[in-house]
Amino acid sequence: MTRLASYKFKLLRALLLASVACLACIAQRSMAQETAIPPAVAQSPSTPCTGVPQADLCAAIEAATLADLRWPNFNDYSKEVKDFYLAGGYSLVWSSQNQPTPQALALIAALQNAEKKGLRSEDYDASRWSERLTRLAQSPAAASSGEWAKFDLALTVSAMRYISDLHNGRISPQYFEYGLDVAHKKYKLAEFLRTRVIAAQDVARVLEKVEPSNPFYLRTRTALEQYVALAKAGEGDPLPVPTTDKIKPRDVYPGIPQLAGRLKLLGDLHPDAPVSASNIYDGVLVKAVKHFQQRHGLTPDGIIDHDTFNQLVAPLSRRVEQLQFMLERWRWLPSDLHAPMIVVNIPEFKLHAYRDREIFTMKTVVGKALEHQTPVFADSMRFLIFRPFWNVPDSIVEKELLPAIQKNKAYLDKHQYEVVTPQGEVIPSDKINANVLRQLKAKQLEVRQTPGPGNSLGLIKFVFPNHFDVYLHGTPEKGLFARSRRDFSHGCVRVENPEALAAWLLQGDPDWTQEKIHAAIEGDITIQLNLARPVPVLILYGTASVEENGEVRFFEDIYGHDAQLQSALASGLPYPTQNPVASTNTPNPAANTAVRTNGNPN
Repeated sequence: MTRLASYKFKLLRALLLASVACLACIAQRSMAQETAIPPAVAQSPSTPCTGVPQADLCAAIEAATLADLRWPNFNDYSKEVKDFYLAGGYSLVWSSQNQPTPQALALIAALQNAEKKGLRSEDYDASRWSERLTRLAQSPAAASSGEWAKFDLALTVSAMRYISDLHNGRISPQYFEYGLDVAHKKYKLAEFLRTRVIAAQDVARVLEKVEPSNPFYLRTRTALEQYVALAKAGEGDPLPVPTTDKIKPRDVYPGIPQLAGRLKLLGDLHPDAPVSASNIYDGVLVKAVKHFQQRHGLTPDGIIDHDTFNQLVAPLSRRVEQLQFMLERWRWLPSDLHAPMIVVNIPEFKLHAYRDREIFTMKTVVGKALEHQTPVFADSMRFLIFRPFWNVPDSIVEKELLPAIQKNKAYLDKHQYEVVTPQGEVIPSDKINANVLRQLKAKQLEVRQTPGPGNSLGLIKFVFPNHFDVYLHGTPEKGLFARSRRDFSHGCVRVENPEALAAWLLQGDPDWTQEKIHAAIEGDITIQLNLARPVPVLILYGTASVEENGEVRFFEDIYGHDAQLQSALASGLPYPTQNPVASTNTPNPAANTAVRTNGNPN
């Protein structure tokens, strides 16, 4: 073998050995991988609906959506719906032998009449039920189980929505940062439907008990029916816009016939009342306008000014809406409302005290609309203070008192203020210097107003401890009660006649006669008197109210709460839980957990 042939043989042999070694390495690695990772066994993924007889129904419940609904997404009721069907093994409950049950038909009738309760019937598919029932009735035997399942789920979701809305309201009061909580009164909807509805002999009777039973709600519901009928009948002839700022009695107004018609429509003028054929505004029309003004929180002087005219021409649809909103607000309150209790309606500027059949009313001054709005909440009055001190809030000291003191140190004595240390030691007015003012600015000292007729809290303070640090009290500024609009306070509620309110609270207590109450007011010491029983206090917001005699009253939306509620409801289901425009003027209860019994904005 030549040298060249020998070299080629050796090279070929080396390449062959290398290839064999490489293949062996690859085979070894492959065997190692097969040993370390066993082959996967192909299995079908398990789902919550695996093995469920009504798999399509289960899938829709798991997804919390049903395309057949006006508002398909029912995620806010997902748990209740799931619990309802799990309890029955996903069996259908609203049909039997290819026919809707009597309970289903009764429930559908209630949903279709939801407008009478101040709700929107379309939230519960009102216009869709007839078509669904017709489709199922045309060939009940041929209707697929899927069709009946969709019917069943649609009715369950709609029923839960309706029962919850009717009992608790559609929007949570906490959406508006109100100090009201409906969580404790919520039904367990799955249990409620299974135990009280699906086999009920009288579904309508069951649903009646879902509604609030207090007389305020019932009167409002009756008024709503009346105003819905008025709105359907039409607005009547429009009132001509006045050519002057005011129409006074005996003035000429070309819209006399239309004005008479409007007042008769609204119930302020008797339908058979004779009206002069002239264009002179006088007689029964002036009297009717005064009654109208009184119902709308206006000065009842018979003068048709800008405010009175605007209220006269307010659309009846707006009045319907105000009554619907009032029903919503009554649903937020405890189910067991009962006398004695005190109710302050903020936009009405009135306090109403209820005991048995007795109703005691007085004017109030509430928090300013643009700032310092009075919060909405419920609590219990526990004590009152005769001749209280007023501990001036730091914000008022900084913004109002410090500038006044710096200009004139006599300001303190003139307005019965005194500077005190945290230990309660009074710093004499002649010792007020730059160092004291610096400590005041740093909130190291406090300012309080001494008891007396000039005290900003008046001579009596009514305390129902709450996180908002709001209370009722008197005031030396009596002239404010003569105004029709009375939002002037820093958040608390000033009452027109605190002595009469104290007498009402202490009625039946032989130790506190009218004479003794008056003596305590005129005395020279501060007295805290605990009530024998706490009295519920409701600070509410309603632009509509209905008196015991059925008279309906409407008020201006001074804080814009109606507008916020309207906006929230306009978004559709599921309704929002976070308010993007919640009032920054409403105190945050979490920010003030320690209630000061002698001070806060008045």
